[in-house]
Amino acid sequence: MNYLIAFLVGGAICAAVQILMDKTKLMPGRIMVLLVVTGAVLGSLGIYEPFAQWAGAGATVPLLGFGNTLWKGVKQGIMESGWIGLFKGGFTASAVGISAALIFGYLASILFSPKMKD
Repeated sequence: MNYLIAFLVGGAICAAVQILMDKTKLMPGRIMVLLVVTGAVLGSLGIYEPFAQWAGAGATVPLLGFGNTLWKGVKQGIMESGWIGLFKGGFTASAVGISAALIFGYLASILFSPKMKD
């Protein structure tokens, strides 16, 4: 049942974002930033964590979950290091995900030799 809930929630988030991309003039980069900021704001309000507990990977894998992870890192960083934690907390919490994206992106570029669009 957890797999089904994660699939449906993740699919609903992706469908909502696709509708946003199709029906507005927002560029994909701005939509990505909007998703990360929305996840961080919902996390700071205490709304996203119960939702993520219920939805599992369907809520933690999309960019909304990344924003929530950044928020949790900043919150913990501030509690541990004070004001400087505002800057280092997000990096500490999301370092594995960012590193994986960079490494796998680099490996994919080696394997598939991408070319610029004409």
